[in-house]
Amino acid sequence: MTTRLTDLDDLPANVLTPRYDRTAHGTGILHLGLGAFHRAHQAVATDDALADAGGDWRILGANLRSRDVSQAMGEQDGLYTVLIRDRQDQARIIGAHSAALGGDPAAILRAACDPAIRILSLTVSEKAYGIDRAAMDVDDDHPAVAADLQRPDAPQGVLGIITAALSKRRSNGISPFTVLSCDNLPDNGPLLRAGVLGFARRTDKALGGWIEDEVAFPATMVDRITPATTDKTLQDVRDLTGRDDLAAVETEPFSQWVIEDHFPQGRPTWEAGGAEFVRDVRSHEAMKLRMLNGAHSLIAYAGQLLDLPHVRDAVADPQLAPLILRHMQAAGETLPRGAGLDPDRYARALMDRFANPAIAHQTRQIAMDGTEKLPQRWFAPTADTLKTGGDTRPFAFAVATWLAWLAALADRDETPNDPRGPALLKLTREAGGDSGTLAGSVLALPGLVPTGVTGSTDFMRTVVRKLTEIRSLGLREVMKQEAVA
Repeated sequence: MTTRLTDLDDLPANVLTPRYDRTAHGTGILHLGLGAFHRAHQAVATDDALADAGGDWRILGANLRSRDVSQAMGEQDGLYTVLIRDRQDQARIIGAHSAALGGDPAAILRAACDPAIRILSLTVSEKAYGIDRAAMDVDDDHPAVAADLQRPDAPQGVLGIITAALSKRRSNGISPFTVLSCDNLPDNGPLLRAGVLGFARRTDKALGGWIEDEVAFPATMVDRITPATTDKTLQDVRDLTGRDDLAAVETEPFSQWVIEDHFPQGRPTWEAGGAEFVRDVRSHEAMKLRMLNGAHSLIAYAGQLLDLPHVRDAVADPQLAPLILRHMQAAGETLPRGAGLDPDRYARALMDRFANPAIAHQTRQIAMDGTEKLPQRWFAPTADTLKTGGDTRPFAFAVATWLAWLAALADRDETPNDPRGPALLKLTREAGGDSGTLAGSVLALPGLVPTGVTGSTDFMRTVVRKLTEIRSLGLREVMKQEAVA
């Protein structure tokens, strides 16, 4: 019979545990978004930093709505297990979290106002970067917006909480925290800065000016494959540790974190956990988004059409694997030269990572939210390739595969798991078997594809031809043709 992970006593000798006294270190980071990625990435680097140089840098984790993970971590004194999947699995207990909040925005706002908090970091979905619910359905300069932000329980979302906390800190003479986005978005620091500034200026122009002058929003690039936690994850953790851990996550051995080094209030020594500090992260970010994430999306949609449930299955497929590598190479051609990047080496490393037999990264999971992901993963490099006169066929094949997947869902009367899911289903149904109509209508969705891409007759013609072939011959047959093209 196993017990819950509530302490570090009597764990098996091969289980890695924190190499520092947790009680000797205070909390200096408030993190919004207690998902699996944060727990397998930033929190692990913070654990390494605490072991390396100490400091009051433990993490108070918070979920804006969900309580499940925060409750599980709370019952385990903030402890949880990272299961590192490799040829031989390794269990590591992370002690960097001091506590966790869930579903209580007012408590999160109070925590953000604590002078001890010097970094507010976040990993939230692309969907979370919208206008806070407290400001919805009112005009930009409506007095209700300002009134809502004065109520401690008002903000319900990322922008509202950050803005309200900074406002209170300014009023109380407390230095602002650094706002650190760790989301898989291009220019995530500037993007979040623009959102907070816009929100603040709607309510208080002076506050907006203070944030612009005083608050740092460093950009980051993050990378670590973190599959969804499954019953097998929990059972394998139980077998390795002898403990039940409902907050456990699984991940790969590889981890990368590139950070713009701008932290006026200090920071942990994250470099002890492998982080790289640079002046500009954009080139690294573009390489990751276009090569890793772009290939992941191709794998997701092709894998779903070919009944390949995991990424490892896709790269083991002798017909699909060369097309995945071809896509990476095409994306690599769009990257800046002289930026210290090695796209060919990166592509080879990615194929090795994707092939890890111990990582069960589901293609279904990666296929979610395509309209939020594909603009930066596929359509931006396509636009750049068109400008230089390069070969856009790999991108056209990827787009046709996505559209064929949408058509397959429509045939099953299934709505895509996407913010625009209903619209995608409607357009696909209306197009019927007409590939030209399907491609034209879906790619014309506002904000999805640059006009330079949809305006390219050759590119659109190739997409439609490939889509027609996939729908009539099947993806497997079209892949054979692409391999010799």
